[in-house]
Amino acid sequence: MEELLDPALGDVRLFLVHDDNKARKLRYNLGPARVLTFGGAYSGHIRAVAAAGRRHGFETIGVIRGEEHLPLNPSLAYAAACGMRLDYLDRASYRLKHTPEMEARLRERWGDVAILPEGGSNAAAVRGCAELPGEIGAAYDVICCPVGTGGTLAGISAGLPAGKRALGFAVLKGGGFLTEEVARLQREAYGRVWPNWSINLDYHFGGYARTTPALNGLIAKYRVEGVYVAKMLYGVLDLVRQGAFPRGTRIVAVVTGQPSTPVAE
Repeated sequence: MEELLDPALGDVRLFLVHDDNKARKLRYNLGPARVLTFGGAYSGHIRAVAAAGRRHGFETIGVIRGEEHLPLNPSLAYAAACGMRLDYLDRASYRLKHTPEMEARLRERWGDVAILPEGGSNAAAVRGCAELPGEIGAAYDVICCPVGTGGTLAGISAGLPAGKRALGFAVLKGGGFLTEEVARLQREAYGRVWPNWSINLDYHFGGYARTTPALNGLIAKYRVEGVYVAKMLYGVLDLVRQGAFPRGTRIVAVVTGQPSTPVAE
């Protein structure tokens, strides 16, 4: 854990915790001989599942949104190098990926597979992410994380000690549905919903993988991943400037990626 020193913080302290949430989501999802999952052309989840398959010796299939483009971009090339078999769905079909009809079609094509949702967020993933708060060895009041599918926030909330709270930052435009999604994931994993979390919808910067000069400036200054982490970090700093956190608050921000440049999909 490292402290971020920024004049905007004033009397609020902000600590960065680097954590591989993709690995946490997969921890209790591993085991089947063949795993099929979904993602965009630059999906970190696709890369993580492919790497896990190579490491643990099970077959992986990645169903990618959109048409195939050759040569493969670095993300998909890495997945293929790990042994992942790539399939593609046009965007209209991709929106139906979780329907029984599409699941039947995929099973007919690929046989007996364990299907993981896009982003890896399911009940097992929530249980993996719930272990993070207990591994933070320093005192804190609030844990912040970016929110794409809701699994990381659902797990962090469930694992928080009493009196702490979790704040998620939606990276999607129109992300209001994520509130019910986090609640659904908690119910599926634990049979209850915790009241210690909320989601801020104001820092999506135009939508998934979109950016602005201000956001790019923060990415360059702190060398953080741009699609998820930078939006959360910008939101935290802006809320501190607005006085949203009491003086003396200790915030932990979960850094879930490596330095990169945002890529529009």
